[in-house]
Amino acid sequence: MTQTANSPAGPTVKRRPRRLKRALLVLAILLVYPAVTYVQALTDPGAATFAARTADWARAMGAGPVVNALENWWYTRHPPADNPPDADTSPKAAPPALGDTANAPTALPVLPGALPGEGVWVPGARMPGGQAADYTTFVRPDRSHASVVAGIVAFDQKWIRTSLIAGTKEPGGPGWPERARVPDSLRTALLATFNSGFKLRDTDGGFFADGRYGKPLQNGMASLVIDRSGVATVGVWGRDAHPGPQVAAVRQNLELVVDGGAPVPGLAGNPAGQWGSARNQFQYTWRSGVGTDAHGRLIYVAGNQLTLTALAGALVSAGVVRGMELDIHSGMVDCNLFRPDLKGSAPVTLLPSMPSTPDRYLDADQRDFFAVTARAVTRGIPTSG
Repeated sequence: MTQTANSPAGPTVKRRPRRLKRALLVLAILLVYPAVTYVQALTDPGAATFAARTADWARAMGAGPVVNALENWWYTRHPPADNPPDADTSPKAAPPALGDTANAPTALPVLPGALPGEGVWVPGARMPGGQAADYTTFVRPDRSHASVVAGIVAFDQKWIRTSLIAGTKEPGGPGWPERARVPDSLRTALLATFNSGFKLRDTDGGFFADGRYGKPLQNGMASLVIDRSGVATVGVWGRDAHPGPQVAAVRQNLELVVDGGAPVPGLAGNPAGQWGSARNQFQYTWRSGVGTDAHGRLIYVAGNQLTLTALAGALVSAGVVRGMELDIHSGMVDCNLFRPDLKGSAPVTLLPSMPSTPDRYLDADQRDFFAVTARAVTRGIPTSG
């Protein structure tokens, strides 16, 4: 018997192709959006590496727990070597009695069998009168892994100003006046640039600069606070620093890792996740931190294959009284040093093994960062031969 057009099977057959088309359209949309956003993440301006961009994109797509698990698996299973580091991963030792050392910080304690130059401060850019505005050195803070090196730079704040500069993506929002790079007006006096903290979505902390908030500030958070004169301090917001007209900029990140000149309790276990995901303190990875010492110097520390406890130990060995962790992982940690007193000199990284280029932040970058400039800019930078 022949089926008529009005039989029950007729409309059902016609509806199936429509449902299939709708399903394919939905599937295409679901695939196109991630593809478009991934291409955008890879091509956005800035110096982030392919791996860093991919990880950030995956977190933005809701795969943060997966990324964290993969990072923990990788970094905790690749411990550093126990033997001394390769020569090309550490700064070169300074010649004896190099330049101005009268105002340098005290030589740092080192383990037996110290490497040449380990713990010895090397003066950097010279200010009027010949004094150095910054000093660099390195230490090995991990007793169990002799290959681990932490680079340190100490800034004498009577000669320098610190600025917090917003990136294109962090903290987000249009109209930041520096346009995500070191402004032209500061470049003749530029002494250093270094990375800021975690992405703001990954921490409860806030951001304030240029008279506006990128994210509200929170009491109890570790904070790098810059006053109107350009002097930076590190402390707990609401305890050591407070809002007021004297505050020019604040970058918060997690909780202090050094307080009272000692590592804070709990770093080895991170029971409440104060310092990131539950296990990232055990990762052997690039880490950075910043603090201030008893003499008011601003001190930045960074190195590869550091655990959180090793980073805190390096900050303490450098004399830091209160210190905080900044960003972590390859491509996120960088400190670049400039010599405005030496005409024609090129910038260098604090550690030879730092993967970013020394001129990062001279072009627009996705991440916020700090710029350190000489106070002597209005009087001119002295030129040495």
